[in-house]
Amino acid sequence: MKKKQDIITFKVDGDLFEAIKDIPNRSEFIRGAIISALGVLCPLCNGSGILTPNQKHHWDEFAINHSIRRCKDCDESVLFCQMDGK
Repeated sequence: MKKKQDIITFKVDGDLFEAIKDIPNRSEFIRGAIISALGVLCPLCNGSGILTPNQKHHWDEFAINHSIRRCKDCDESVLFCQMDGK
């Protein structure tokens, strides 16, 4: 037996609507975008872009011995452990 699908609706601003209005299967496109985004969420904020006060406290403790630097190979931001010395 096929599982019943749930329906989720959401509002978009005019610019986003104009950008996606002509996509042939918007639902499939949006599902794919969400699934893709879930695979690359920040593990700390879960994609919200905002840390809770407790998460900020833990980050501050972590940042004592870590920094964010650019990777020499791919030029992306990476966490660097100052204790490793690499």
